Amino acid sequence: MKFISWNVNGLRACMGKGWQEIFDTLNADFFCLQETKLQAGQIDLDLPGYEQYWNYAEKKGYSGTAIFTRHHPLSVRYGVGVPELDTEGRLITLEYPQFYIVTCYTPNAQRELARIDHRLKWDEAFRSYLSGLDQKKPVIICGDLNVAHQEIDLKNPKSNRGNAGFSDEERESFTKTLAAGFTDSFRYLYPDATGAYTWWSYMFKAREKNAGWRIDYFLVSDRIKDHITAAPIYNEVMGSDHCPVGLELNI
Repeated sequence: MKFISWNVNGLRACMGKGWQEIFDTLNADFFCLQETKLQAGQIDLDLPGYEQYWNYAEKKGYSGTAIFTRHHPLSVRYGVGVPELDTEGRLITLEYPQFYIVTCYTPNAQRELARIDHRLKWDEAFRSYLSGLDQKKPVIICGDLNVAHQEIDLKNPKSNRGNAGFSDEERESFTKTLAAGFTDSFRYLYPDATGAYTWWSYMFKAREKNAGWRIDYFLVSDRIKDHITAAPIYNEVMGSDHCPVGLELNI
């Protein structure tokens, strides 16, 4: 089974940069999006063979997630179940007989960590939510989790220490999430890989120089990690400041 996750940084803008061709070429069972920046009715996608699930932010042109799937779910949930955290369209969960698939767009802590308290509240609620699902059946989690976990996960760790996405607080929080029973699929297959990034600043020719961060992930419940067969990073795919990431799983 093939899964794709992509922060498109505005789906309407990405549509003008070859999104449909990329979608068709990647040919996934599940195609998950973050940062769609849409409201209901603002786009009409014709995706034969796929069901579409959308979670919109209350604020226009902001955040938002979507899942396009070839497989009809048993149930669908939106958000983590905490009202004050569920106004920004950040989470969708689809349930299947053998697993849950969750797509997430984690809040950014922002410059000078102005939103770090909100970010850590989200992380705590997200971790609790995932653990609850994991007690029932395995979970596959994907999305822009807005953290480079280790120094190996970004080009310039020393100069970025303490910045949003590489603060000690966010990294420790991500460690706690993994410790709750989840495996980073890319690091499981490639524990020592360097230069493997999923986001690049639009400034300073960062993508051209591959001065990036790995902040987009597929996590899986520990008990199905041995079913991971591939965890590609499609860094040649343009159209956003992020590239798609993938997971292939025998399940």
